[in-house]
Amino acid sequence: MTSLKCGISIKLYVSPYALRLAQVVERDNRPYKVATADNASNGSVSTAATKVFNPFYSPPVADDDGKDASYKFANYKPFYPDVKWEPLGDIKVTERAVPELDSCYRRRDFRHRPPPTDRRAKDELALLVAERGVVFLRDQEISIREQLELARHYGPLHKHATTPSPGSPAWKKFTSSSTTGPAAQTLARSRSSTSGTRTFRPPYGGDTLWSSGYALYSSFSPGFQKPTVRGRQDTRYGGSLWRRSPIVRVHPATGWKAVYVNPGFTRRIVGVPKAESDAILELLFHQISDNPDFQVRFHWEPNSIAIWDNRVVTHSATFDFYPHTRHALRATPHGEKPLSVEAYERQGKVAKDRQLVIWEQQGISVQKVDTTGAQPRGYSD
Repeated sequence: MTSLKCGISIKLYVSPYALRLAQVVERDNRPYKVATADNASNGSVSTAATKVFNPFYSPPVADDDGKDASYKFANYKPFYPDVKWEPLGDIKVTERAVPELDSCYRRRDFRHRPPPTDRRAKDELALLVAERGVVFLRDQEISIREQLELARHYGPLHKHATTPSPGSPAWKKFTSSSTTGPAAQTLARSRSSTSGTRTFRPPYGGDTLWSSGYALYSSFSPGFQKPTVRGRQDTRYGGSLWRRSPIVRVHPATGWKAVYVNPGFTRRIVGVPKAESDAILELLFHQISDNPDFQVRFHWEPNSIAIWDNRVVTHSATFDFYPHTRHALRATPHGEKPLSVEAYERQGKVAKDRQLVIWEQQGISVQKVDTTGAQPRGYSD
């Protein structure tokens, strides 16, 4: 199989880090002064020490005043190495989440277990992540090299061309994000398999939410599912780089259908008028970001790891930790080119609805709705 972008993600929280800022919020064109650590002690606010700054809408403030000297993980702060790569071509990837595996992770409380070290256990974990969307591991003392090695098992590692690396060109296959403000794009998803992140957490806040594309697809009526399955979307990845992909993709290991759109990238549905495309996408985007039925929220603790399947979930961090810094490291392998339902079923397989599969496993009979013809409802005059 080939890849257009990247795979599994792995994330970890380690320690708090506070960033001291001089700020001003502009209100009605008048500067609103905010005390800093320097001027708050004497009860005054220095006008000279203030800047026009709104934590919700201003760009990140550079941390260049020497405070990194006391930061335990300063070597992993965002860094833009001066490197150039050849254009990304087709990449061969191997699906590690083999459905024939009987994962021991399904039957145990693995929250405090260490990440697996042998190949079979890693593959079993990949299968569990493919089924659940995201898996969390607590109390994990692993190094950045161990995180990189775990991610590398799941495929060739993605090198992001526009996202900084942690501290040194040696870690160019990681992405590092350090911020005191909200991200410009939320609930983002790329064409990857599994991603893993470790995060150096602020003293409070900075939780991450994941939204399930499986659950979103299952929530729709059969009448809406059928045309959506056939739909295709145009996505834009900055500049003039456009890609066309299915609105509903099939996970190659589970065979389950998942809605695969993203407000940060999806621009239009192919083959329908703009008004219809905008209305459908607005519905999908709102369900992804607003519907708690499809979401899980994770509170980071020291040495926590999140591993998620980027093909079937979207994610976003909460912005409730200002003025502290939320610092994350993420390693992401490449994944396969997204499979449409049609392409998947040309292999002689049947794409399935995850919720119906779960109910069938539980012995629950679900009455199918006949949508082939018009049926009278209510009264008729």
